[in-house]
Amino acid sequence: MNIDWVALGSVFGVSLVATVALVGLFTLGVVGLTKQESASGQGGGTAAMARTGAYACFALCAAAVSYGIYLIVT
Repeated sequence: MNIDWVALGSVFGVSLVATVALVGLFTLGVVGLTKQESASGQGGGTAAMARTGAYACFALCAAAVSYGIYLIVT
């Protein structure tokens, strides 16, 4: 049995980076929704911007997960 350690390390590295990026993006979405709730009391356009940014983060997360499922299925 011969293990390709370079390929295994490459898969590990890419998986680690993708996981950290996806969790960070989701966290930004949650923070955006939290800021939207606190900014809604102040009025202005900051609440709408925070909500739009949060929804954009969630949409990017959904797109990344959908692409991963697509890669697994095909």
